[in-house]
Amino acid sequence: MKRVLMIAFHFPPVKGSSGMQRTLRFVRYLPEFGWEPIVLTVDPRAYMATTDDQMRDIPPGTVVHRTRAWDTARDLAIARRYPGFLARPDRWVSWWLTAVPAGMALVRRYRPQALWSTYPLATAHCIGASLQRFSGLPWIADFRDPMAQDGYPPDPALWRSFDRIERTSVARAHACTFTTPGAVDEYRRRYPRRAERISLLENGYDEETFQGACGGEPLNPGRLTLLHSGIVYPSERDPTMLFAALGELKRNDRASYDRLRLRFRAPVHGDLIESLASRNNVEDVIEILPSIGYREALAEMMRADALLVLQAANCNAQIPAKLYEYLRARRPILALTDPVGDTARTVRAAGMDAIAPLDDAPAIAALLARFVREPGHGTLPDEAAILGASRRGRTRELATLLDRTASEGA
Repeated sequence: MKRVLMIAFHFPPVKGSSGMQRTLRFVRYLPEFGWEPIVLTVDPRAYMATTDDQMRDIPPGTVVHRTRAWDTARDLAIARRYPGFLARPDRWVSWWLTAVPAGMALVRRYRPQALWSTYPLATAHCIGASLQRFSGLPWIADFRDPMAQDGYPPDPALWRSFDRIERTSVARAHACTFTTPGAVDEYRRRYPRRAERISLLENGYDEETFQGACGGEPLNPGRLTLLHSGIVYPSERDPTMLFAALGELKRNDRASYDRLRLRFRAPVHGDLIESLASRNNVEDVIEILPSIGYREALAEMMRADALLVLQAANCNAQIPAKLYEYLRARRPILALTDPVGDTARTVRAAGMDAIAPLDDAPAIAALLARFVREPGHGTLPDEAAILGASRRGRTRELATLLDRTASEGA
């Protein structure tokens, strides 16, 4: 059994991180493909919130080494103020100080054949780069999403930090992986001399977890409930035009409006949703609910009449990780996203056409009215797309990449 040292900030018991599922499922399935994972992560005190509901998903016997990391804004601020350099590239940059010596100790003890780090957090790639330099081991940098982008991060000093880490990672990693075709294309254009080392490794869903999640009665019998499960970002998933569309339906198509309910589960920015609902006079069809356990969230998806995707055009090279769980839930999906972005392409590839631009209120209103009339029209994913998105299959792809990386680095 070969070994890989996996550097990941988000790992159980962190609460509310969909990105954590990527690392956790790789850890769970890699042994099936000949790789034993050694996990280097943070002490749970670094997290804003924790839950034990997925600790049991860590395979027994897995080596998980946790080191301290201090949240600059919470632990190092004075009167809520702190020097900017203490939060570049992120507020947990202190993790680098504890993780690098711990990582080298793990390298000496377990003799891994490869390193793997995953963003976000950007500090994870700083740690990966340091361990690669000190150990000489081949390294896979799992970017998932683009880092330094036009206008993001908006702070110039932070952008330069991201750009420096990105360039270092692409130059020194034996392989760089991204979760969407758009991101792969963008980075191959950005770094043409390293294009052959940039590849696609999509997100997915975990079949074992779904087997433990049961559906049941509709969420609101007699109504059609659209569920958005997870964070509603004010920019990247801006729901402003969705609420304007609901207001338009209320004025012009009251019968359709009265059939609908919109449930936001753990949106984080609940105050924004409440404000938009009030502004458009649609509070009566909106539900804002707190976070629940992961399996409970999956079961809720399976009980919804439809699942709602929000993705703005400024994230065209990204796909919400939740979309793959939506596919496995086998419920209708409505995608409010740019029709030319990666999210829309994935939806269409799964056999669906229930797509409207997130910034187009009339188009969203028309899509909602269509759904009320024909809930199954263009909203259901085909079985081949569902089966092709399992995390076990994604882990097989990672193991193949690890095999090649370890062979090249030998």
